[in-house]
Formats: sequence, structure tokens, C-alpha cells
Amino acid sequence: MAKLAPNLQTAPDVPRPLRVRVTNGPAFRQWAHQHQPAARLNQLGPDGSTLTVVGLTAAQLAAAPGVEFVDVADRRAHEERRLSNSDISVNAISAVHARFPGLTGQGLTASVKEGAFDPDDIDLKGRAVNPSTFAKPASDHATAMATLLGGAGNSDALGRGAARGVRLATSDFARLLPDDATQLTQAGISVQNHSYGVGIENYYGLEAQAYDQQTQQLPGLLHVFSSGNVGTAASASGPYQGLAGFANLSGQFKMSKNTLTVGATDPSGQVAALSSRGPAYDGRLKPELVAYGEGGSSEAAALVSGTSILLQQQYRDQHAGALPPAALVKAVLLNSADDLGATEVDYASGFGQLDALGAVETMRAGRFFSGSAAQGADQVFRLVVPAGQQQLKATLVWSDPAGAANAATALVNDLDLELVAVGTGQRWLPWTLSAFPRADSLARSARRRPDHRNNAEQITLSLPAAGSYELHVRGYAVPQGPQAFSLAYEFSAPSLVWTRPVRPDNLRPGSAALRWQWSGPVGTTARLEYRPVGRPGWRVLASSVALNSLSTTWAVPDTATLAQLRLVSGGSEFVSDTFTIARSPALQVGYACPEEALLQWPRLPGVARYQVYQLGSAYLEPLLQTADTAVVLGRAQLSALYFAVAPIVGGRVGQPGPTINYTTQGTACYFRSFLARQLVDETIRFDVVLGTVYGLKTATLERQRPDGSFEAVQAISPVIRPSFAFTDQPPTAARYRYRVRLDNLAGQQFYSNVEEAFLLQAGRVQAYPNPVAAGQPLQLVSNAAGAVTVRFYDSLGRFQREATVEGQVNMLETDGLRPGLYLLRVQTASQATQIIRVVVQ
Repeated sequence: MAKLAPNLQTAPDVPRPLRVRVTNGPAFRQWAHQHQPAARLNQLGPDGSTLTVVGLTAAQLAAAPGVEFVDVADRRAHEERRLSNSDISVNAISAVHARFPGLTGQGLTASVKEGAFDPDDIDLKGRAVNPSTFAKPASDHATAMATLLGGAGNSDALGRGAARGVRLATSDFARLLPDDATQLTQAGISVQNHSYGVGIENYYGLEAQAYDQQTQQLPGLLHVFSSGNVGTAASASGPYQGLAGFANLSGQFKMSKNTLTVGATDPSGQVAALSSRGPAYDGRLKPELVAYGEGGSSEAAALVSGTSILLQQQYRDQHAGALPPAALVKAVLLNSADDLGATEVDYASGFGQLDALGAVETMRAGRFFSGSAAQGADQVFRLVVPAGQQQLKATLVWSDPAGAANAATALVNDLDLELVAVGTGQRWLPWTLSAFPRADSLARSARRRPDHRNNAEQITLSLPAAGSYELHVRGYAVPQGPQAFSLAYEFSAPSLVWTRPVRPDNLRPGSAALRWQWSGPVGTTARLEYRPVGRPGWRVLASSVALNSLSTTWAVPDTATLAQLRLVSGGSEFVSDTFTIARSPALQVGYACPEEALLQWPRLPGVARYQVYQLGSAYLEPLLQTADTAVVLGRAQLSALYFAVAPIVGGRVGQPGPTINYTTQGTACYFRSFLARQLVDETIRFDVVLGTVYGLKTATLERQRPDGSFEAVQAISPVIRPSFAFTDQPPTAARYRYRVRLDNLAGQQFYSNVEEAFLLQAGRVQAYPNPVAAGQPLQLVSNAAGAVTVRFYDSLGRFQREATVEGQVNMLETDGLRPGLYLLRVQTASQATQIIRVVVQ
């Protein structure tokens, strides 16, 4: 399978025209003639190592001797990897986009450290930093990470990243140490994503140390690492050696304290089996956060990086352009995370699953404190908790000085967090985990006790009584103080917030996931209802949905409408945003001529108007609206190359369907294909496939004359179908060249490519060209089954050489033949001997 192009690997046995690269052209052709005589081979290029093949499957070619690579014959270069399966509603990122559309990462820069991403990808277009310096070829993985972090959603509405306005830089992970701090500062990078790993490593090495040092040097820079995708493996070294399912982070740089390590969940919020787990080598909590990433922790980290950019923008816009410290961004992310798995913190999910909406709302509301703690000092922050809250949560984070390389415990400055109820004096300590190196100990639920390992501590309190509370931050052991810290908090009343659908969403007919956030009693159920906007009454979809499940599925009806959903529980109802339901328009190219192009799409039931988009300098931009299902674009408009179309439903523009490059859809100026049905036949037949018949009057098959001009041999008028056939019966057996001319109603003419075919009676053989230059190959064309034996004789009847070939078109070498007349005695399996006179010049 390594020899097959990716788009062939899913269906390697489907017959189709293929292109093949071989080590030795003549040897491959000989193999094909002997073992696959029905195959049609056509050499591409002078060296003969690249050929087009018809009649063999990709799997057959991959198994053939001397084959290096197999591709699709009509394969074209494509600038982007489309991401259309990234459901960012799972992490509430789409809800942030809906409620805070101004948060895009505008004016900020993130770096993707691995291979270079593709700066020409249309989702990243116009926002790459110094794109001329990017290494080639681009990395598909890096491009996907950059797209999840900051993709514009130009390729597909479902492929939009977290921060669509952020600038994006690249960095090479060949160097595992941090990038140069001066260069990072000059580039304005405030988040760097690291979706890569090495083997499982459990120690505090030079790389972990260097990342902790850099965060001290650049306190506003947040490094985000993927935890790894070896969650069932065991470490081969360190205190947790041999414990499968624990301590399997993929790289010692992930042992750093001041970075953020992210694991992966599935769409239902369960930690993915292959997501790498903690603890860190010294018992610290790792990963600190998890997120849904369709392909694992790499994607999860990229989405957290993008969300971090949004938090930085929110803080910057409220603080006169200043960026928050990385410790504050980290505290807000951890404090707003939704608890998963074991109660409170655990080594699989850390502090919980990313909640981008909750994080932005925390930063926006200013629910955080900053301070610094010296040895023995106690800073106090007071909160007033209203009545009826479900939970009070607070998280303390500080960027700790780097520890010594290979230190037994990485923590240097140890701060303690404590919650105190002012009225009663009751106290609560952070949640901590057992670090004892046994599986049952590591799986034990968290307990409240002082934490002397981590530089991130969290306290939660369920159903807090109304009143005043104090958060105490004490310097327990601060040898390198004073130590700056950030403290985020939240308290939540019972509520439900829809995260899918939200206002910009379009739900396509078929099964769709519905999502919400629920802050309320476990076990609460609700009735799920649906209403098309403008129609009376609500339709019940499900009589009882568990609200703490946070999601359900819905068979979306095949219609086009604005709609709403609601969940009804007791006397409360929670209504979703108004969203659209419509099919996704599939944009196609009718023709792509030098002066104009026709774009078309199927009419969607219930949709009366459509919005056409073109790709601008960085984003899709509205081009025009139409009630038709086709649009003709002139030369000035075609410089955009990329187009998309969206339905207009109830006066609202829905989400566009996939974006296409109109020049790469296999349709040239009307023609999708013009091919001879058989290269050699008694009657020459051609199959024609057009992209459209729009505006056409006549289709004419033309044959080339000896002087190079073309004459009409058959015409079709009117042209009513995009697929049709032509036939021709020339006067003599020979090689002929044909093309198709199209005439439109405006009097314009369009021509296909020129194709050749051979007219030859069954059982007969011909040789071309004749005369042939000495040393040049002679084509032997056969319309006979089986092997063909050819003997060369000179004009005096002396035998010169012999060759046996199979197939319709074969190459006979003329090297060593003197100029003159030769007689070719040709013997086929089922016919009498034929004599062909050939002149060698």
C-alpha cells in the first residue's frame, strides 16, 4: 500500500485510468505485454519511466515488478488538506464564535512547531509569517494542526479552527529545545503548539528545564504540548516502570511545569484509550487538560492552543493591549474545564475537558486575581457567593523556576491554596492524588490535602452556602521568591447553555449531534422539542433526555428552514439559537474557458436564493446572490480561483458548502473527457463527457487532414445530454487524429484536446511511421489477439532480426538497420502471414 497514492488506498481494486512510475520503462512494458496483454500503455516523457495505464487496477500495478508509485491518471495538484470532520462544538469553541464573533485572534501570532505547514492552504491564506522561508514540501500534519489552531474555514464550514484571525508562524521540531527567545519575541509569538512526541521518557531533562526557563524569561508565552497517543503503554524506566496505562507521556520536554499538556477525548467526553496518561515522573498531575481531537492528542493540543489565543485577545482588549501571563491563561483554562472520569482531578483527564466558552466568560468577567507570595506570606482574596449556586471552583497556577536537571522533584517554589468560609471558619484544601507507584494507588480518587508537588492547585465546593469566602495563597517554601501567581475562580447557578446548534450553524439532513452544557442536579431529565420558525407549535423529539449526558442525536429532517430546539424540564425551558436546516450545495464546474466559467449546483428543495462566495486575500467574501442554480463568471472574477455557494433560508444566509478551485475539477472549456473507446478498431468510436450543455448549439467530430487542417465528419444538434458518442469510418487503414468542436448560441467555438486512433480491420497489422528514421522506434499496431511475430528482411531477402510482441501498440527498435527498404513478415496467431514494406531513412 505504500506504493499507492492516498486516494487509491481506499479502493485499490477499482478499474480506472492510472499513472505509474517505474524503474525501467522498456522492462515494464515487456512485462505488461507478456502478463497483461489487454492493458493499454502510453509513455509520458522521454525517459519512458512514467506511463499511463488503462486496464489494470492500482493493486495489480503495486504488485508489478519495477513499480515505484501508482497515482490517478487525472490527478491534479491541490493546495489544501480539507478538514471537514472537526466538531469544535464538543469543546464549546463554536459557541464562542457565535457569542463573541469579534474574538478571532486578530493581531496575535501563534507558532506551530513540527514540520512546516502549507502557507498556501486556503484556510491559512494571507496569515502565514514569512511564508517564503517555509521548508518544502509542506507537512500534512503541520497543516492540519495550523488549520485546527487558526483555520479560516474557507475550505469547509466544518473545518474552521479556533482562532481564524491569528497570524501563524512555523518552527522545526528537529531541535527539541525551545526556539530562540529573541526570535520568538521579535515575531510576536504568544502561543506555540507542539503536537509531536518521541518515546516515553520519565525524567526532568534539559529540554523540560529549558522550557521552564523560557516561561520565566517570557512570562506571556504559553507552550502547549500534546500528551501523546500511547495511553495503554508502560514506561520502560523511572519510578513508574512497567505500569501499563500510567506515566506514558511521549517526551521528557512534556515533564516541564510551566507548559500545558493536553490529552484527547472522544466526542462523548470519554478519554481516548490511546491518549497518554500521567503522572509525570515525580508524581505531578499530567496531562492538565483534555479536549476532543478527532485524530488524538495532536488535534486536542492544537484546539487548546487556538483557544488560548482567544483568551489572550480577550484579556488584551480589556487591558490596554497588554497580554496576560501564561500562568493566568493556564489557570482560566483549568478552572473552567468540565470534570471527567474520576471525581475531581485524575491522571487521565487532568483538571477536565476544555470548555472554551466557560474560559472566555471567566476572562471576560475578570474572575481572576494576580499576586505574588514570599516565604511564609499569606495573600487573601475575598469572594461573595450568591445563593443557589451549584459549585464554587478556584484554581491557582504559577510559573515555577526551572528545577535542576534530573531532579527527583521538579517543584522549586511551593505555594499553598486554601478556601475559608468567613462566617463559619470552615476550610477546604486542594484536590491531590496519590503518587505511589502502584496502579491501584494511582487510580485512587483525589483527596483534599496540601499539595507539595504541583504548580497548579484546585479547590471545588459543591452547593456552597451563600456568603463570603476567602481564598488564601501562602508561600509554603519559596527559596527563589517572591513568586508571582494567578488565581481563577467561578461559581455557577443551575443553567443550561446550548453549544450546538448555535446561531451560525447549519444542520444538514441526517444524523446530527446536539450538545449543551448543564449546571444542575444529576439525574435531571427534559423533553426535547423542535420547531420550524414561522410554524405553530413544538414537535416532541424525545420525551426524556438526561441533561447531564450533555448531548444527544437527532435525525434532522430533509427540509430547508430556519428552526429552533428546546429542552423543557419542570417549569423551565431552554431554547436554542435560531439555526438553519439545509442540504450542503455541491458546487460544480460546467465549463472553465479562458474568458469565462460556468459554476452550477443542484437546486435545493425549499431554497429560492443562493449566496455565491469567492476567496479574497484571506477569507471567503460575498460575490453575488442569485435565484438561479448557475452563474457565469467573467475573466475579471476568475482570478479568485476558489468559490463556494450557500443557501439563503428564511432570509438568512446559511453555511456554504465545500469550496472548490474551479480550475482543478476535471472540466476544462466544457470538456470533462474525450477518449477513444478502443485505440485500434474496425470502426473508430469516441466517448465525450461535458461538464454542461448550457448555451451549446452543436457538437462536431473533426478529423485531421494530411495538411494539418480539420474536417467535420459527424455533428450532433441540438446538444441535450452531457454524455454522447461519435463514430467514424475513414476510407483507409491508418492512424488518425480527431478533436471535437463545440459551437454555442453566441457563435463561439470551443475545442477538445486532440486524440489519435487507428483504423484497422480485425486480424490486421500496420507499422507507423513509414518511412521511419534509423534508430527511432517503429510502432507496430495490431488488431489481432495473442502474440505477434515480426521478422525483418532487407530488400535482397536477407534475414535481419526477429521480435515477438503482444498488445495493440508496440515499439520495435530500428537501431543498427541501414537506410533502405525492408520487408516485415508478420505472423499472428489466427491470420495468414502479412508483408509490410517499411522504409528506413
